[in-house]
Amino acid sequence: VTNGGKTTLAEKLKRMLPNCDVISQDDFFKPESEVETDERGFKLYDVLDALYMDEMVKSIHNWMKSPASSGVAEEPQNTCDKLKNTDDVYILIVEGFLLYNYEPLNELWNRRYFLTLPYEECKRRRSTRVYQPADTPGYFDGHVWPMYLKYKNELEENGINVVYLDGTKSQDELLSCVYSDITQELKKLRE
Repeated sequence: VTNGGKTTLAEKLKRMLPNCDVISQDDFFKPESEVETDERGFKLYDVLDALYMDEMVKSIHNWMKSPASSGVAEEPQNTCDKLKNTDDVYILIVEGFLLYNYEPLNELWNRRYFLTLPYEECKRRRSTRVYQPADTPGYFDGHVWPMYLKYKNELEENGINVVYLDGTKSQDELLSCVYSDITQELKKLRE
């Protein structure tokens, strides 16, 4: 969901986990001139066609081929002692809003998290952000929210294994939940 806390959560996890890097889907948006406009004049940013998804997949594959050379091998400041024996494990967090609806990515995920927000909270948060280009009047209700519902429904219909996270919870609660899950997975790798 837009403004659900995806980037904040990913960046906090990166600081806490050893050998961790983040790829953000936002870095793969096409320029405004290449994004389609609908009959209402809305730029259609909340669709896969607004992104260079092939480039994103390529970036992920490149990281997977050589994670140690990606510059993430430095020890983060807040690494817990229980993670010290994971020097040979590299973690890539890919954050974005249309990740699980793009088939070429689905075979790559070890874990999937999906932040949700109720309509009113999402709209409130979206109204506090400044976008380039700026949201036009009616854009949230006419495009952003309907696309979120569409892709969330597709995800649910396809039965993809996802951990849903309540985006109204505090950043600390969300961080604790995901961090705990990842550390459990790392423990399994060491056993």
